[in-house]
Amino acid sequence: QVHLVESGGGSVQSGGSLTLSCAASGYTYRRYCMGWFRQAPGQEREGVATIDQDGSTTYADSVKGRFTISQGDHKNTLYLKMNSLKPEDTAMYYCAARYVPASLSAGVTCGRFTNFEYWGQGTQVTVSS
Repeated sequence: QVHLVESGGGSVQSGGSLTLSCAASGYTYRRYCMGWFRQAPGQEREGVATIDQDGSTTYADSVKGRFTISQGDHKNTLYLKMNSLKPEDTAMYYCAARYVPASLSAGVTCGRFTNFEYWGQGTQVTVSS
């Protein structure tokens, strides 16, 4: 049973920084994507950043150069370092994971931000102007 638990959300002023963490357990796939998604009130959920088992990363255009996704040494913790936060970054942030079949390129698959199977409960990020 895969279990994802996010932490690190909070309230910051515009221009500030936050680091989100996601503790993953029960995940034993050798080929996978892990990622961060967000959903603001009244809006659809959108992909923010993904990373595959080799460390290849993909970012949404809106966060490139400001956010960094990474994994811990044992790959059971996912991070999202967020700098230069803007009010439009305000949203519930979710950690997610999916298995990547051997027939698919992990990097390409992760970059599509689709078909993630496992989700955390979310952590709120609020950025005030």
